[in-house]
Amino acid sequence: MANVTHLRWKLEVPDPSEEDLCSWLEARGSSAFYREADPPRACYAYFPPDQAPPEASALLAFPGVRLLEAETFGDEDWLAKSREGFGSFEVGTRFHVRPLWDEVPGPEDRIDLVVNPGLAFGTGGHETTRLCMELLESLALAGRLQGPILDIGAGTGILSLAAFLLGGTNLTAFDIDPDCGPAMAELVELNAHLLKGVKPYESFVGTLDHPQIEGPYTGLLANILLETIQELLPRMAQVATTGGWLVASGILAERADEALVSLASQGFRPERVLTEGEWIAVLAVRERA
Repeated sequence: MANVTHLRWKLEVPDPSEEDLCSWLEARGSSAFYREADPPRACYAYFPPDQAPPEASALLAFPGVRLLEAETFGDEDWLAKSREGFGSFEVGTRFHVRPLWDEVPGPEDRIDLVVNPGLAFGTGGHETTRLCMELLESLALAGRLQGPILDIGAGTGILSLAAFLLGGTNLTAFDIDPDCGPAMAELVELNAHLLKGVKPYESFVGTLDHPQIEGPYTGLLANILLETIQELLPRMAQVATTGGWLVASGILAERADEALVSLASQGFRPERVLTEGEWIAVLAVRERA
């Protein structure tokens, strides 16, 4: 039997180009795309045997993107290759995150989260996810995680799970992407060792206008693109209680002023801004109804 050959691209991708590049690759047959959690934080794109990759010259349309290496490998190497570049790491002061194939638990003084790196956004490795988890830690210390809390564009549901494990109550997570439904269920299953049979949050696939969204919410999580945050802010303002908080990320640092003005225009007063690399996360408070 002939050996089935897979292809992996190793890429240098500036943060501002990542979202567009990921969508472009997926539309052209890439079966997976992820970024390393540790420096130099290379990106990897995989193409299945029956899929011809796009022309590498087309990458010139994405500022700063470079193809560093194109590697082919057989079926027997697929699992090992897909796991390269994703190891365990710590987030904030409370969390340790490890992929499901790493059986070594984290330090006893940290919450040991298990994730399955894949296409659904939210494995803890991206700066925006880590920043949001750090802001959740500060909210927990201040006793501000009493629900109801709504996670908008939840991806794998990692922020809702983190909020629950930090003492958050009455959590709901949703995403418009159908793939995120199974991803959220899988994350809960992978972390059953932390949950002791308790369901951490309700979840569904849908939009911010879904009938399951009732409000008012004392907390909102939105780790999505700034353009999407701006589009949804009027509805977020409707479902947020006065005095409630919003953790917003997916925002490039170079657009921080624009983001803060947008939040303020809908009655969300910025309270704290965290920065990592080229990204920021904002904690804001809903000041008016």
